[in-house]
Amino acid sequence: MVFCTNSPQTPYKPSEQRIINSFLIMVTSQLASFAADVGVGQVLIWGMAALPLAMSIDRLTNGLTRPLFGWVSDRIGRENTMFVAFLLEAVAMSLWLTFRHDPLLFILLSGVVFLGWGEIFSLFPATLTDTFGSQHAASNYGWLYMSQGVGSIMGGPLAALLYQASHGWVPVFSLAIGLDILTAVLAIVVLKPWRQRFITR
Repeated sequence: MVFCTNSPQTPYKPSEQRIINSFLIMVTSQLASFAADVGVGQVLIWGMAALPLAMSIDRLTNGLTRPLFGWVSDRIGRENTMFVAFLLEAVAMSLWLTFRHDPLLFILLSGVVFLGWGEIFSLFPATLTDTFGSQHAASNYGWLYMSQGVGSIMGGPLAALLYQASHGWVPVFSLAIGLDILTAVLAIVVLKPWRQRFITR
């Protein structure tokens, strides 16, 4: 069954936009630092160092995720797809952290993490347009993208401070995993019913 969303009849200007933003801090770290700390960066896998191989796979999965999750969301719904994607990232990040000293799993799981992470670039603008209409879609998405920018600017330093305070990656990734799970739940429990009420009012 194909999921269809009715856009509102009245387009909303950015000043009128009242979308619920997920309380998500993007806790990011440099993959090179993480790989070096766990001792897998220069290990050879398939004749290539683990770090550049992981980064190459990450670029592929991060590109694949956008049309993939867009296609999935057209069939099962935006919020349901967000739930799946954020839980996928949480599970992949948990396994990535658990098996971080295994070079092959480090490479493969980093790709799965980026597969789950990149869905925001297809689902967020689609959800925004479905909710507020297409007339001011570019302006509205500009506001949403600014919030993502703030998260990315703050996430790196906060992750670095947490790493310095704890002297390890476990608290950093544990926070990211917890926020992934929280966001997945919010997509279903808060965003989905709110959007349905907003669109049908």
